[in-house]
Amino acid sequence: MTEIEPTAAPSVPVGKRVNPRIAQWKRTWYFLRGNTLALIGLGIILLIVIVALYATTTNVSWNAMTEICGTNQVDGGPSTCGPGFISICTYPAGSSPPGPGCYQTPANELSEIAPTWSTHPLSSGPLPLGSLTINPDEQYFFNTYDGLLRGSDWSLIISVSVVATGAFLGLMVGAVSGYLGGSIDEGIMRLVDIFLSIPQVLFVIIFVAVITQVHPTILGLSPSASAMLELIIAFIITWWPFYARVVRGQVLVVREQKYVEAAQASGASRGRIVLRHIVPNSVYPVFIQMSLDVGTVPLFLGILVYLGFRIFPSPYFPEWGSVTALSVVKLQLFLETCQVSGCVIPWWQLFFPGLALFLYAISVNFLSDGLRDALDPRLRR
Repeated sequence: MTEIEPTAAPSVPVGKRVNPRIAQWKRTWYFLRGNTLALIGLGIILLIVIVALYATTTNVSWNAMTEICGTNQVDGGPSTCGPGFISICTYPAGSSPPGPGCYQTPANELSEIAPTWSTHPLSSGPLPLGSLTINPDEQYFFNTYDGLLRGSDWSLIISVSVVATGAFLGLMVGAVSGYLGGSIDEGIMRLVDIFLSIPQVLFVIIFVAVITQVHPTILGLSPSASAMLELIIAFIITWWPFYARVVRGQVLVVREQKYVEAAQASGASRGRIVLRHIVPNSVYPVFIQMSLDVGTVPLFLGILVYLGFRIFPSPYFPEWGSVTALSVVKLQLFLETCQVSGCVIPWWQLFFPGLALFLYAISVNFLSDGLRDALDPRLRR
Protein backbone atom coordinates (compact mmCIF):
# COMPACT_ATOMS: atom_id res chain seq x y z
CA MET A 1 0.00 0.00 0.00
CA THR A 2 1.40 3.31 -0.99
CA GLU A 3 1.54 5.97 1.60
CA ILE A 4 -0.27 9.16 0.96
CA GLU A 5 1.86 12.12 1.81
CA PRO A 6 0.05 14.68 3.90
CA THR A 7 -0.73 17.79 1.99
CA ALA A 8 -0.12 21.19 3.45
CA ALA A 9 -3.16 23.10 4.63
CA PRO A 10 -4.22 25.78 2.19
CA SER A 11 -2.86 29.13 3.16
CA VAL A 12 -5.49 31.61 4.26
CA PRO A 13 -4.68 35.15 3.24
CA VAL A 14 -4.41 37.32 6.25
CA GLY A 15 -6.38 40.52 5.78
CA LYS A 16 -5.34 43.92 6.94
CA ARG A 17 -6.21 44.49 10.57
CA VAL A 18 -9.15 46.83 10.98
CA ASN A 19 -8.46 49.92 13.03
CA PRO A 20 -10.55 49.55 16.24
CA ARG A 21 -11.50 53.24 16.18
CA ILE A 22 -12.83 52.94 12.63
CA ALA A 23 -14.74 49.82 13.64
CA GLN A 24 -16.24 51.72 16.58
CA TRP A 25 -17.41 54.56 14.32
CA LYS A 26 -18.94 52.03 11.92
CA ARG A 27 -20.87 50.42 14.77
CA THR A 28 -22.01 53.84 15.94
CA TRP A 29 -23.27 54.74 12.46
CA TYR A 30 -25.03 51.36 12.21
CA PHE A 31 -27.07 52.07 15.34
CA LEU A 32 -27.48 55.78 14.56
CA ARG A 33 -29.02 55.21 11.15
CA GLY A 34 -31.75 53.14 12.79
CA ASN A 35 -32.95 56.24 14.68
CA THR A 36 -35.27 58.25 12.42
CA LEU A 37 -35.25 61.42 14.53
CA ALA A 38 -31.45 61.39 14.69
CA LEU A 39 -31.26 61.17 10.90
CA ILE A 40 -33.75 64.04 10.60
CA GLY A 41 -31.60 66.11 12.96
CA LEU A 42 -28.46 65.24 11.01
CA GLY A 43 -30.18 66.22 7.76
CA ILE A 44 -31.24 69.62 9.15
CA ILE A 45 -27.73 70.27 10.42
CA LEU A 46 -26.24 69.44 7.03
CA LEU A 47 -28.77 71.79 5.39
CA ILE A 48 -27.76 74.59 7.77
CA VAL A 49 -24.09 74.00 6.95
CA ILE A 50 -24.87 74.21 3.22
CA VAL A 51 -26.75 77.48 3.76
CA ALA A 52 -23.83 78.85 5.79
CA LEU A 53 -21.40 77.95 3.01
CA TYR A 54 -23.68 79.62 0.49
CA ALA A 55 -23.86 82.73 2.68
CA THR A 56 -20.10 83.19 2.40
CA THR A 57 -20.48 83.64 -1.36
CA THR A 58 -23.14 86.37 -1.10
CA ASN A 59 -22.64 90.11 -0.82
CA VAL A 60 -24.25 90.50 2.61
CA SER A 61 -22.65 92.55 5.39
CA TRP A 62 -20.90 90.62 8.17
CA ASN A 63 -21.33 93.34 10.80
CA ALA A 64 -24.90 94.63 10.48
CA MET A 65 -28.03 94.05 8.48
CA THR A 66 -28.46 96.51 5.61
CA GLU A 67 -30.95 99.27 6.34
CA ILE A 68 -33.62 99.66 3.65
CA CYS A 69 -36.03 102.52 3.05
CA GLY A 70 -39.66 102.17 1.97
CA THR A 71 -40.53 105.04 -0.37
CA ASN A 72 -44.26 104.90 0.52
CA GLN A 73 -45.14 106.59 -2.76
CA VAL A 74 -48.76 107.45 -3.51
CA ASP A 75 -49.79 108.13 -7.12
CA GLY A 76 -46.19 108.38 -8.22
CA GLY A 77 -45.16 110.93 -5.59
CA PRO A 78 -41.49 111.64 -4.84
CA SER A 79 -39.42 109.32 -2.71
CA THR A 80 -38.78 110.43 0.87
CA CYS A 81 -35.70 108.25 1.36
CA GLY A 82 -32.46 109.91 2.26
CA PRO A 83 -29.34 109.59 0.11
CA GLY A 84 -27.34 106.38 0.37
CA PHE A 85 -30.24 104.12 1.36
CA ILE A 86 -31.43 101.10 -0.57
CA SER A 87 -35.03 101.96 -1.40
CA ILE A 88 -38.04 99.78 -2.18
CA CYS A 89 -41.24 101.16 -3.66
CA THR A 90 -44.12 100.84 -1.17
CA TYR A 91 -47.65 102.19 -1.03
CA PRO A 92 -50.32 102.19 1.73
CA ALA A 93 -53.28 99.83 1.65
CA GLY A 94 -56.35 101.40 0.06
CA SER A 95 -54.44 103.26 -2.65
CA SER A 96 -53.53 102.10 -6.13
CA PRO A 97 -50.00 100.80 -6.83
CA PRO A 98 -47.76 103.58 -8.19
CA GLY A 99 -46.29 101.12 -10.69
CA PRO A 100 -44.88 97.62 -11.13
CA GLY A 101 -42.54 96.33 -8.44
CA CYS A 102 -44.27 98.20 -5.60
CA TYR A 103 -45.33 96.49 -2.37
CA GLN A 104 -48.27 97.22 -0.11
CA THR A 105 -47.97 98.24 3.56
CA PRO A 106 -50.83 98.70 6.08
CA ALA A 107 -52.68 101.99 5.80
CA ASN A 108 -51.10 103.59 8.87
CA GLU A 109 -47.68 101.90 8.65
CA LEU A 110 -44.67 102.62 6.48
CA SER A 111 -42.37 99.65 6.71
CA GLU A 112 -44.35 96.41 7.20
CA ILE A 113 -43.78 94.50 3.98
CA ALA A 114 -44.93 90.89 3.78
CA PRO A 115 -42.84 88.28 1.91
CA THR A 116 -42.58 89.43 -1.70
CA TRP A 117 -42.97 86.06 -3.44
CA SER A 118 -44.75 86.19 -6.77
CA THR A 119 -46.06 83.41 -9.01
CA HIS A 120 -46.75 85.51 -12.13
CA PRO A 121 -43.89 85.43 -12.97
CA LEU A 122 -42.24 83.19 -10.36
CA SER A 123 -39.98 85.46 -8.34
CA SER A 124 -38.82 85.85 -4.74
CA GLY A 125 -38.78 89.64 -4.91
CA PRO A 126 -36.49 91.90 -2.83
CA LEU A 127 -37.82 90.66 0.53
CA PRO A 128 -38.38 86.87 0.31
CA LEU A 129 -39.03 86.62 4.07
CA GLY A 130 -40.56 90.07 4.58
CA SER A 131 -39.22 93.05 6.48
CA LEU A 132 -37.73 93.21 9.96
CA THR A 133 -39.23 96.49 11.09
CA ILE A 134 -37.52 98.92 13.44
CA ASN A 135 -40.64 100.93 14.19
CA PRO A 136 -43.97 100.60 12.38
CA ASP A 137 -44.26 104.39 12.19
CA GLU A 138 -40.93 104.80 10.39
CA GLN A 139 -40.04 103.96 6.82
CA TYR A 140 -36.77 102.17 7.54
CA PHE A 141 -36.45 98.41 8.01
CA PHE A 142 -34.16 95.41 7.44
CA ASN A 143 -34.29 92.44 5.08
CA THR A 144 -35.13 89.38 7.19
CA TYR A 145 -33.76 87.07 4.49
CA ASP A 146 -30.33 88.74 4.53
CA GLY A 147 -30.24 88.63 8.32
CA LEU A 148 -31.05 84.93 8.52
CA LEU A 149 -28.73 84.07 5.61
CA ARG A 150 -25.74 85.76 7.23
CA GLY A 151 -26.89 84.56 10.64
CA SER A 152 -26.43 80.93 9.57
CA ASP A 153 -22.64 81.18 9.41
CA TRP A 154 -22.39 83.50 12.42
CA SER A 155 -24.50 81.14 14.53
CA LEU A 156 -22.37 78.16 13.51
CA ILE A 157 -19.08 80.03 14.01
CA ILE A 158 -19.98 81.29 17.49
CA SER A 159 -21.66 78.15 18.82
CA VAL A 160 -19.09 75.69 17.42
CA SER A 161 -16.16 77.85 18.59
CA VAL A 162 -17.55 78.16 22.12
CA VAL A 163 -18.57 74.52 22.49
CA ALA A 164 -15.51 72.96 20.81
CA THR A 165 -12.98 75.05 22.75
CA GLY A 166 -14.84 74.68 26.04
CA ALA A 167 -15.14 70.92 25.54
CA PHE A 168 -11.44 70.56 24.72
CA LEU A 169 -10.36 72.50 27.84
CA GLY A 170 -12.84 70.64 30.02
CA LEU A 171 -11.74 67.29 28.59
CA MET A 172 -8.08 67.91 29.36
CA VAL A 173 -8.70 69.34 32.83
CA GLY A 174 -11.21 66.62 33.77
CA ALA A 175 -8.98 63.82 32.49
CA VAL A 176 -5.94 65.02 34.45
CA SER A 177 -7.98 65.66 37.59
CA GLY A 178 -9.77 62.31 37.56
CA TYR A 179 -6.71 60.21 36.71
CA LEU A 180 -4.22 61.77 39.15
CA GLY A 181 -6.69 62.12 42.02
CA GLY A 182 -5.56 63.14 45.49
CA SER A 183 -4.69 66.74 46.25
CA ILE A 184 -4.41 67.60 42.54
CA ASP A 185 -7.97 66.42 41.94
CA GLU A 186 -9.19 68.29 45.00
CA GLY A 187 -7.51 71.53 43.93
CA ILE A 188 -8.75 71.37 40.36
CA MET A 189 -12.31 70.59 41.41
CA ARG A 190 -12.36 73.52 43.84
CA LEU A 191 -11.24 75.75 40.94
CA VAL A 192 -14.06 74.30 38.83
CA ASP A 193 -16.51 75.04 41.66
CA ILE A 194 -15.36 78.67 41.70
CA PHE A 195 -16.01 79.04 37.98
CA LEU A 196 -19.38 77.27 38.26
CA SER A 197 -20.43 79.71 40.99
CA ILE A 198 -19.97 82.70 38.66
CA PRO A 199 -23.32 83.83 37.16
CA GLN A 200 -22.86 83.07 33.48
CA VAL A 201 -25.06 85.84 32.08
CA LEU A 202 -23.61 88.48 34.38
CA PHE A 203 -20.03 87.45 33.66
CA VAL A 204 -20.48 87.57 29.87
CA ILE A 205 -22.05 91.02 30.04
CA ILE A 206 -19.36 92.47 32.33
CA PHE A 207 -16.48 90.80 30.49
CA VAL A 208 -17.61 92.07 27.08
CA ALA A 209 -18.33 95.59 28.40
CA VAL A 210 -15.02 95.96 30.25
CA ILE A 211 -12.68 94.33 27.73
CA THR A 212 -14.28 96.20 24.82
CA GLN A 213 -13.62 99.52 26.58
CA VAL A 214 -10.06 98.65 27.66
CA HIS A 215 -9.00 96.86 24.44
CA PRO A 216 -11.19 97.96 21.48
CA THR A 217 -8.94 95.91 19.18
CA ILE A 218 -6.96 92.75 19.93
CA LEU A 219 -4.52 90.71 17.86
CA GLY A 220 -4.61 93.37 15.14
CA LEU A 221 -8.25 92.63 14.31
CA SER A 222 -10.88 95.21 13.43
CA PRO A 223 -13.10 96.52 16.24
CA SER A 224 -16.02 94.36 15.07
CA ALA A 225 -13.93 91.18 14.80
CA SER A 226 -12.30 91.96 18.17
CA ALA A 227 -15.72 92.35 19.80
CA MET A 228 -16.85 88.97 18.46
CA LEU A 229 -13.64 87.26 19.63
CA GLU A 230 -14.07 88.77 23.10
CA LEU A 231 -17.66 87.51 23.20
CA ILE A 232 -16.52 83.98 22.30
CA ILE A 233 -13.77 84.10 24.97
CA ALA A 234 -16.30 85.22 27.59
CA PHE A 235 -18.51 82.24 26.81
CA ILE A 236 -15.58 79.81 26.83
CA ILE A 237 -14.48 80.96 30.30
CA THR A 238 -17.87 80.05 31.74
CA TRP A 239 -18.45 76.95 29.58
CA TRP A 240 -15.46 74.63 30.16
CA PRO A 241 -16.19 73.78 33.85
CA PHE A 242 -19.34 71.85 32.89
CA TYR A 243 -17.29 69.56 30.65
CA ALA A 244 -14.58 69.17 33.28
CA ARG A 245 -17.21 67.84 35.71
CA VAL A 246 -18.63 65.39 33.16
CA VAL A 247 -15.21 64.08 32.09
CA ARG A 248 -13.86 63.78 35.62
CA GLY A 249 -16.77 61.53 36.63
CA GLN A 250 -16.22 59.34 33.57
CA VAL A 251 -12.46 59.11 34.17
CA LEU A 252 -13.00 57.88 37.73
CA VAL A 253 -14.71 54.84 36.20
CA VAL A 254 -12.32 54.34 33.27
CA ARG A 255 -9.13 54.47 35.34
CA GLU A 256 -10.20 51.33 37.24
CA GLN A 257 -10.50 49.23 34.08
CA LYS A 258 -8.15 46.31 33.43
CA TYR A 259 -6.58 47.79 30.30
CA VAL A 260 -5.47 50.85 32.30
CA GLU A 261 -3.90 48.58 34.93
CA ALA A 262 -2.17 46.63 32.13
CA ALA A 263 -0.77 49.87 30.69
CA GLN A 264 0.53 50.87 34.11
CA ALA A 265 2.12 47.45 34.63
CA SER A 266 3.85 47.67 31.25
CA GLY A 267 5.62 50.84 32.35
CA ALA A 268 3.67 53.38 30.26
CA SER A 269 4.02 56.95 31.40
CA ARG A 270 1.13 58.87 32.93
CA GLY A 271 0.90 61.14 29.91
CA ARG A 272 0.68 58.21 27.51
CA ILE A 273 -1.98 56.50 29.63
CA VAL A 274 -4.08 59.68 29.77
CA LEU A 275 -3.80 60.39 26.03
CA ARG A 276 -4.04 56.82 24.71
CA HIS A 277 -6.43 55.18 27.16
CA ILE A 278 -8.19 57.61 29.50
CA VAL A 279 -9.21 60.38 27.07
CA PRO A 280 -10.39 58.15 24.14
CA ASN A 281 -12.60 56.10 26.46
CA SER A 282 -14.03 59.13 28.29
CA VAL A 283 -14.87 61.31 25.30
CA TYR A 284 -18.28 59.91 24.28
CA PRO A 285 -20.30 61.70 27.00
CA VAL A 286 -18.57 64.89 25.88
CA PHE A 287 -19.83 64.42 22.32
CA ILE A 288 -23.38 64.11 23.59
CA GLN A 289 -23.09 67.20 25.79
CA MET A 290 -21.53 69.15 22.92
CA SER A 291 -24.41 68.33 20.58
CA LEU A 292 -26.83 69.70 23.17
CA ASP A 293 -24.83 72.86 23.86
CA VAL A 294 -24.38 73.82 20.20
CA GLY A 295 -28.10 74.58 19.98
CA THR A 296 -28.10 76.35 23.35
CA VAL A 297 -25.61 79.11 22.50
CA PRO A 298 -27.83 81.02 19.98
CA LEU A 299 -30.74 80.80 22.44
CA PHE A 300 -28.50 82.27 25.15
CA LEU A 301 -27.43 85.10 22.82
CA GLY A 302 -31.05 85.82 21.97
CA ILE A 303 -31.91 86.11 25.68
CA LEU A 304 -29.14 88.67 26.23
CA VAL A 305 -30.26 90.76 23.23
CA TYR A 306 -33.89 90.56 24.32
CA LEU A 307 -32.93 91.87 27.77
CA GLY A 308 -31.35 94.87 26.05
CA PHE A 309 -27.64 94.18 26.59
CA ARG A 310 -25.18 95.32 23.95
CA ILE A 311 -23.06 92.24 23.28
CA PHE A 312 -22.66 92.52 19.51
CA PRO A 313 -20.70 95.14 17.54
CA SER A 314 -23.94 96.66 16.20
CA PRO A 315 -27.53 96.77 17.50
CA TYR A 316 -28.83 94.90 14.44
CA PHE A 317 -26.23 92.15 14.15
CA PRO A 318 -26.99 89.29 11.69
CA GLU A 319 -27.06 86.35 14.09
CA TRP A 320 -30.07 84.06 14.58
CA GLY A 321 -30.43 84.67 18.30
CA SER A 322 -30.13 88.43 17.82
CA VAL A 323 -32.58 88.55 14.89
CA THR A 324 -35.14 86.45 16.78
CA ALA A 325 -34.84 88.64 19.87
CA LEU A 326 -35.30 91.79 17.79
CA SER A 327 -38.44 90.39 16.19
CA VAL A 328 -39.92 89.73 19.65
CA VAL A 329 -38.82 93.09 21.08
CA LYS A 330 -40.53 94.96 18.26
CA LEU A 331 -43.74 93.00 18.83
CA GLN A 332 -44.55 95.34 21.72
CA LEU A 333 -44.57 98.30 19.33
CA PHE A 334 -47.06 96.54 17.08
CA LEU A 335 -49.29 95.64 20.00
CA GLU A 336 -49.33 99.28 21.09
CA THR A 337 -50.62 100.30 17.65
CA CYS A 338 -53.57 97.93 18.15
CA GLN A 339 -55.09 100.45 20.56
CA VAL A 340 -55.06 103.14 17.88
CA SER A 341 -55.65 101.55 14.49
CA GLY A 342 -56.38 97.87 15.09
CA CYS A 343 -53.98 94.95 15.15
CA VAL A 344 -51.67 94.46 12.19
CA ILE A 345 -49.23 91.76 13.34
CA PRO A 346 -46.33 91.04 10.93
CA TRP A 347 -46.43 87.26 11.29
CA TRP A 348 -43.41 86.80 9.00
CA GLN A 349 -41.23 88.84 11.34
CA LEU A 350 -41.94 86.39 14.18
CA PHE A 351 -42.28 83.17 12.19
CA PHE A 352 -39.14 82.94 10.05
CA PRO A 353 -36.49 83.91 12.66
CA GLY A 354 -38.20 81.73 15.25
CA LEU A 355 -38.39 78.82 12.79
CA ALA A 356 -34.66 79.05 11.99
CA LEU A 357 -33.70 79.06 15.67
CA PHE A 358 -36.17 76.27 16.46
CA LEU A 359 -34.89 74.00 13.69
CA TYR A 360 -31.29 74.58 14.75
CA ALA A 361 -31.98 73.78 18.40
CA ILE A 362 -34.27 70.79 17.77
CA SER A 363 -31.95 69.23 15.18
CA VAL A 364 -28.97 69.05 17.54
CA ASN A 365 -31.23 67.66 20.27
CA PHE A 366 -32.49 64.93 17.92
CA LEU A 367 -28.92 64.10 16.94
CA SER A 368 -27.71 64.07 20.55
CA ASP A 369 -30.44 61.60 21.53
CA GLY A 370 -29.40 59.33 18.66
CA LEU A 371 -25.74 59.57 19.63
CA ARG A 372 -26.56 58.72 23.22
CA ASP A 373 -28.40 55.58 22.13
CA ALA A 374 -25.69 54.61 19.65
CA LEU A 375 -22.73 55.15 21.99
CA ASP A 376 -24.22 53.53 25.09
CA PRO A 377 -24.24 49.71 24.70
CA ARG A 378 -26.90 49.36 27.40
CA LEU A 379 -29.38 51.37 25.30
CA ARG A 380 -28.77 49.33 22.13
CA ARG A 381 -30.50 46.25 23.49
